[in-house]
Amino acid sequence: MQRKRSKAIHDFILERIETHPLDISAMVTKEFGISRQAACRHMRQLVGNGFIETSKTSHHVKYELKELESKQYDFNVKDPLEEDKVWTAYVKPVITNFTNANAYDILYYGFTEIFNNALDHSEGEIVNVTISIDANNIKLVVKDDGIGIFKKIQGHFDLDDSRHALLELSKGKITSDPERHTGEGIFFASRMFDCFFIWSQYLSYIRHSDDDWLLEYRAIEHIGTYVSMRIRHNTNKTSTEVFEKYASEANDYGFTRTHVPVNLALYEGETLVSRSQAKRLLARVDRFKEVWLDFKDVKSIGPAFADEIFRVFAKAHPNIQLFWSNANPMVEKMIHRAMSNGGVPTITP
Repeated sequence: MQRKRSKAIHDFILERIETHPLDISAMVTKEFGISRQAACRHMRQLVGNGFIETSKTSHHVKYELKELESKQYDFNVKDPLEEDKVWTAYVKPVITNFTNANAYDILYYGFTEIFNNALDHSEGEIVNVTISIDANNIKLVVKDDGIGIFKKIQGHFDLDDSRHALLELSKGKITSDPERHTGEGIFFASRMFDCFFIWSQYLSYIRHSDDDWLLEYRAIEHIGTYVSMRIRHNTNKTSTEVFEKYASEANDYGFTRTHVPVNLALYEGETLVSRSQAKRLLARVDRFKEVWLDFKDVKSIGPAFADEIFRVFAKAHPNIQLFWSNANPMVEKMIHRAMSNGGVPTITP
């Protein structure tokens, strides 16, 4: 009984330590009704077992997950490389003992897709792979020294801005080599992992817990493309459920649904008011049967922006279903105004 309770306390600590590095002991005390001394004893046990480590701030002890395993490899793009063979020889032996079947499948999909992209698209010389494992997570990093993913897409599709390349990438079905690639890899990988991060030049794309962010930081430039993918060892998420979420209701299982984070069209200092912004948001979505517009973190939209999407586009593409979610009352008002003028979208639950 005591061993079972100790395991529950240790699991609680490991589950929450990443977000509560300074007050985890107090959380344990409150959750399990034990003394502060007893909570600290459990913390020391995890330190002694090598799962967590401590550092001191000016007034507190800070607890963090300790890296259990770390490997790093460099590959020359000119060498005859195949992503599945690199996985089998270098990645699989490191991660196998730390993953359940779900995490393994997701890691395999993400690594082979991203590594293959680096080989085929980066135009660089070296691809670096880093594997990091702690008590909760496995993180894979694939980085290259090539042209950079956003710059590559911007040039190939003649886009005005590299930030537009990031928006296009988030929709899926974009590739500079359609004969060999579907353009689906990053779309699905970003939705499988707990945290998915791309950094190239001054731009970063982060998807974490179903939130999408575009960050622009001019002080530091990353040459090439840096992709980080993190998943919990014991995740309940499966690659199959992610594929099916964006597949047709019919039996063809095609990639027919796309999820578009509208805030990625919102560049610094702008508001979403113009028809040109709406057209940028909707570029290439006619390749899908269902388009899900996610208005999370969008404070307002203008009447022309809403009209272009929910009336003009909707009437011009009657075979495409438009859905939206996470719209605040101000955004909802503009959407309904556009619909009342003759738009025909479908409302998401």
